[in-house]
Amino acid sequence: MQFSKCYDFTDPVYQMHRLWRAMMQHLDTFRLIEAIARAGSIRKAAEDSNITASALNRRLGRFEREFGSQIFERLPRGVRLNPAGELVLQHYRAQRSDLARVQSQVADLTGVRRGHVTIACSQALLPFFLPQQIAAYRNAHPGVTFAVNVRDREQAEAELVSFRSDLALVFEPRVLVDFEVLHALPQPVCALFAQDHPLAQRSELRLRDCLDFPHIAPAQKYGVRGLLDMAAKRIGRTVAPVVETESFELIRYYVMHERAVGFQIPIGLSQTMDAGLSFRPISERDMPPGDLLLGQMRGRVLSVATSRFADQVAQALARMAEH
Repeated sequence: MQFSKCYDFTDPVYQMHRLWRAMMQHLDTFRLIEAIARAGSIRKAAEDSNITASALNRRLGRFEREFGSQIFERLPRGVRLNPAGELVLQHYRAQRSDLARVQSQVADLTGVRRGHVTIACSQALLPFFLPQQIAAYRNAHPGVTFAVNVRDREQAEAELVSFRSDLALVFEPRVLVDFEVLHALPQPVCALFAQDHPLAQRSELRLRDCLDFPHIAPAQKYGVRGLLDMAAKRIGRTVAPVVETESFELIRYYVMHERAVGFQIPIGLSQTMDAGLSFRPISERDMPPGDLLLGQMRGRVLSVATSRFADQVAQALARMAEH
């Protein structure tokens, strides 16, 4: 938009244009600060941002002078955020989130649903549930894009607090201080094994029977493992896997190569498993179900696109609970 010299500078349109340009420049400076924090080096951040290191250094120095405080510690081999810098970066991420929400609301006013939804989720959601939900939403709103970050329960909440993710879908988060639950779906821990495994014929599957066989289990940071460890302790046993892994996919395939027992939750297991695999819930007498939680950062106002996707996911989880 071009403004002539005789333009009325008190005109609201001109004032809005100036405000928008100032805000974009402001956010661009924060974007560069985030790039420096991520790279740990002004030189590397400059390369990543396609500007010279001297220009980036001047930009940072000008910001720190205007801000009234340094935000980076200068180290022998780079830089890192100091406490003031952590607050600045948190402020930027909150602003960026609010701007995305406003853009989404404006797009809704014009009838064009656009936006970007970022989800931190457990591995169990990746094979079946989440692809179905994203595809269904994009079928109705093709202007919305998604980013899916595979995170354990503690990482997912940290992503919400830092505004790196809009929603979290995780099993049994440990810390709920900043986690606002939008929907909860009970999920029993299931044992996974080959269809010809001796446990496949048991009328009731007890945890002690599963632990008598070689077993492959998730790493301790995952919710399924946390429940397994607590349940085993109650019956005087310990979980001692022959293989411990961060990959739920490895668990599914490994049980076909050794007469081993794996552990997962049913939402991550197809109801039409490959011909040689079977899964069954462990008796609630040994292990009560945990909760799969859909949540957001407490008190945060979500964008229209994110809010409506969250509603869709909550409805899908509710339907699963009915069956």
